[in-house]
Amino acid sequence: MIGPNVTLATPMHPFLPEERNSRKREDGSFYNFEYAKPITIKDNCWLASNVVVCGGVTIGEGCVIGAGSVVTRDIPPYSLAAGNPCRVIRKITEKNHMK
Repeated sequence: MIGPNVTLATPMHPFLPEERNSRKREDGSFYNFEYAKPITIKDNCWLASNVVVCGGVTIGEGCVIGAGSVVTRDIPPYSLAAGNPCRVIRKITEKNHMK
């Protein structure tokens, strides 16, 4: 489940300005260094509204990511995680069954 305004941001850029600035090829055209890191979202996850997931991150199976979170590192399976940066709050267990 993916809520409204969720962003999956795979593009990565160099940290150093001289590497990040546009460069000119011999033919006169310009380019810059940009690459992508994969995002892996395992089965049965719920990403609430306005979550941002950064490149290189894996969200484990069965996770719930709270609204407005910015996920910058891996989240283990069956975790409730939220915040900026997103952090695990607790595990999701059998006690979470709706009665």
